[in-house]
Amino acid sequence: MRTLIVVLIGLVLSFAFVFMSSHLGRGKVTGAILFIGLWLVFCGFDYSNGVKAGYSAIDELGIHIALFTLPAIGAWLAARFLS
Repeated sequence: MRTLIVVLIGLVLSFAFVFMSSHLGRGKVTGAILFIGLWLVFCGFDYSNGVKAGYSAIDELGIHIALFTLPAIGAWLAARFLS
């Protein structure tokens, strides 16, 4: 359940970054790149916390691949197709 919530938060944030970036005159791609960079930092931090909490690195890696890629793809799609 936590994974689904984090992915949904990531998707909402990705659309917000792209939308706000385009309305601030920076361009949609800039918002997507900024979001993807910050999301990568968040996922790395969350991964390290999961491993420190006792989960195996392989299990965490599998989950964090989905946690990172789904919102990153959402940001790319939003930058490409939203007007």
